[in-house]
Amino acid sequence: MEAVESWISQHKLATIGTVWGGAIGASMTYSRARTPLKPSLRLIHARMHAQALTLAVLSGAAVYNYYQKRVQENVK
Repeated sequence: MEAVESWISQHKLATIGTVWGGAIGASMTYSRARTPLKPSLRLIHARMHAQALTLAVLSGAAVYNYYQKRVQENVK
Protein backbone atom coordinates (compact mmCIF):
# COMPACT_ATOMS: atom_id res chain seq x y z
CA MET A 1 0.00 0.00 0.00
CA GLU A 2 2.85 2.37 0.78
CA ALA A 3 4.34 1.78 -2.66
CA VAL A 4 1.09 2.83 -4.32
CA GLU A 5 0.79 5.92 -2.10
CA SER A 6 4.40 6.83 -2.85
CA TRP A 7 3.91 6.47 -6.61
CA ILE A 8 0.70 8.52 -6.56
CA SER A 9 2.38 11.17 -4.43
CA GLN A 10 5.23 11.47 -6.94
CA HIS A 11 3.02 11.33 -10.06
CA LYS A 12 -0.03 13.39 -9.10
CA LEU A 13 -0.77 14.87 -12.52
CA ALA A 14 -0.35 11.55 -14.30
CA THR A 15 -2.74 9.95 -11.81
CA ILE A 16 -5.36 12.65 -12.30
CA GLY A 17 -4.99 12.42 -16.08
CA THR A 18 -5.40 8.67 -15.96
CA VAL A 19 -8.53 8.96 -13.83
CA TRP A 20 -9.93 11.57 -16.23
CA GLY A 21 -9.21 9.43 -19.30
CA GLY A 22 -10.65 6.34 -17.64
CA ALA A 23 -13.78 8.24 -16.68
CA ILE A 24 -14.26 9.42 -20.28
CA GLY A 25 -13.91 5.86 -21.57
CA ALA A 26 -16.18 4.36 -18.92
CA SER A 27 -18.85 7.00 -19.43
CA MET A 28 -18.76 6.61 -23.22
CA THR A 29 -19.06 2.83 -22.89
CA TYR A 30 -21.89 3.08 -20.38
CA SER A 31 -23.86 5.63 -22.35
CA ARG A 32 -23.41 3.67 -25.57
CA ALA A 33 -24.90 0.58 -23.98
CA ARG A 34 -27.74 2.37 -22.16
CA THR A 35 -28.95 5.34 -24.20
CA PRO A 36 -29.51 5.93 -27.90
CA LEU A 37 -27.72 9.29 -28.12
CA LYS A 38 -25.72 10.79 -30.95
CA PRO A 39 -21.96 10.34 -30.60
CA SER A 40 -21.50 14.09 -30.08
CA LEU A 41 -23.95 14.07 -27.16
CA ARG A 42 -22.28 10.99 -25.70
CA LEU A 43 -18.95 12.78 -25.81
CA ILE A 44 -20.39 15.88 -24.11
CA HIS A 45 -21.95 13.79 -21.34
CA ALA A 46 -18.76 11.75 -20.93
CA ARG A 47 -16.71 14.94 -20.61
CA MET A 48 -19.09 16.28 -17.96
CA HIS A 49 -18.89 13.05 -15.97
CA ALA A 50 -15.11 13.03 -16.25
CA GLN A 51 -14.89 16.65 -15.09
CA ALA A 52 -17.04 15.90 -12.05
CA LEU A 53 -14.89 12.90 -11.20
CA THR A 54 -11.72 14.94 -11.72
CA LEU A 55 -12.99 17.60 -9.31
CA ALA A 56 -13.68 14.89 -6.75
CA VAL A 57 -10.19 13.44 -7.22
CA LEU A 58 -8.59 16.89 -6.98
CA SER A 59 -10.53 17.59 -3.79
CA GLY A 60 -9.40 14.26 -2.36
CA ALA A 61 -5.80 15.02 -3.33
CA ALA A 62 -6.02 18.41 -1.63
CA VAL A 63 -7.35 16.84 1.58
CA TYR A 64 -4.69 14.12 1.45
CA ASN A 65 -1.95 16.72 0.91
CA TYR A 66 -3.25 18.82 3.81
CA TYR A 67 -3.27 15.88 6.22
CA GLN A 68 0.11 14.65 4.99
CA LYS A 69 1.69 18.04 5.71
CA ARG A 70 -0.08 18.22 9.06
CA VAL A 71 1.30 14.82 10.10
CA GLN A 72 4.81 15.85 9.02
CA GLU A 73 4.58 19.02 11.12
CA ASN A 74 3.47 17.01 14.17
CA VAL A 75 6.42 14.61 13.74
CA LYS A 76 8.92 17.47 13.86
